[in-house]
Amino acid sequence: MPPFAEKLLTVHPPIEVAGRWIKRYHVTSDPAGIAPEVQRAAYAILPELLPAPDGTPPATFVVLHRGGDDGAYLNAYSWVWDNVLHFRGAAAGQPVLDCPDGDPSHFVTIDRPWIGCVWELPPILHERDAWVRHVLARPAPEVPDFDAYLTDSLAEGTTGDRS
Repeated sequence: MPPFAEKLLTVHPPIEVAGRWIKRYHVTSDPAGIAPEVQRAAYAILPELLPAPDGTPPATFVVLHRGGDDGAYLNAYSWVWDNVLHFRGAAAGQPVLDCPDGDPSHFVTIDRPWIGCVWELPPILHERDAWVRHVLARPAPEVPDFDAYLTDSLAEGTTGDRS
């Protein structure tokens, strides 16, 4: 096993997919970022990972991770039931996760109870705090500030060393 190293984390503008606003984080060791064809394939499968509307503001944040091998991973964390985080994931190029081939742009949904690896987890705490700050903890009669939530993202940098 190679020595552990943090990876690069970049933030991309929110997009709308299937009626939900998607905040986007990318994780990779490659300073050039994630290849456009991998990004396109990941966002093409994203609608399959999103929950049905339930009255909660339609927000999701994703972590698209390009592994050091052929693997690519898309984790979709969606806010439901006002304060619950719904998770679905997809992977490409990773035989251990039942991907059909080594193509990092051939995503399939995965049904494992895993929520993310150490490089994919850093956005979760930030997004929890941003959701509370902008959506849940608004004093009455103020309404949730969904636009403020969408613009409040974890700072770019590395996946760790943030203390």
